[in-house]
Amino acid sequence: MTGKVWFSFIYLGGLTVLALLVPFFNFDPTQIDESLIGRPQAPSFAHWFGTDELGRDILLRSIYGSRISLMVGFVSVGISICIGVIVGVLSGFIGGRVDFLVMRVLDTLMALPTLFLILIIQVMLEPSIFNVMVVIGVTSWMGVARLVRAEVLSMKERVFVTACRARGIVERKILFKHIVPHTLNPIIVAAMLGMGGAILIESVLSFLGLGVQPPHASWGNMLENSLGYLRDAPWMALIPGVLITLTVLSLNFLGDGLWLLLDPKARERDVIHT
Repeated sequence: MTGKVWFSFIYLGGLTVLALLVPFFNFDPTQIDESLIGRPQAPSFAHWFGTDELGRDILLRSIYGSRISLMVGFVSVGISICIGVIVGVLSGFIGGRVDFLVMRVLDTLMALPTLFLILIIQVMLEPSIFNVMVVIGVTSWMGVARLVRAEVLSMKERVFVTACRARGIVERKILFKHIVPHTLNPIIVAAMLGMGGAILIESVLSFLGLGVQPPHASWGNMLENSLGYLRDAPWMALIPGVLITLTVLSLNFLGDGLWLLLDPKARERDVIHT
């Protein structure tokens, strides 16, 4: 694996460990320092990433915000993967009119602007982290379904599947024992790439006030809080912005690395090109 993949693995691993361990320490990310209200403090030894407009420590809030982002990524992608795998497997394996109908429905759903659809749903619902995860999950499964369908269509024409049918093995066993396991590699890669998109969408929703609500910390609402202090306290926007960028890039790099690791043909092509 390349250096950027290792960096992504170490960065995401460290971020996950911090997000899991910080609740065990006696820190309160919502604690307000009344003496600093309206006067953000620059990064210092006491506050490594500085403070915000309410005197809250940005480093601590950033770590708590990583918990929100990672949780949204895992849960929403889990929902989309479950729906996409079920639809893709059934569509590809059954084929015929069922496959045609499912594909037309997918084409229609994929033609809709996903972000605007999410915004409309969030406006109709009460803003909460639970709603954010569910809405992102149920609006982002179409690409997974197409990917799984393509794999199933390819696998069910392979020689080993034909041999299974010739031996009289029932279709259900062929599907779950011989076809579905071969779709896991692209699903894993799609999940890693999907997490980056989910984190970006959650940040946008929180920035617009439709996601995580104050006083809870989220990278998105931290960016929103920084708008009035961009000139006097640029670190308020820089820190969450850098964290969002690094996290999404790391997930994309790690997804590419897993693709090369799990797909021998892709690895051979990469070696030839390099």
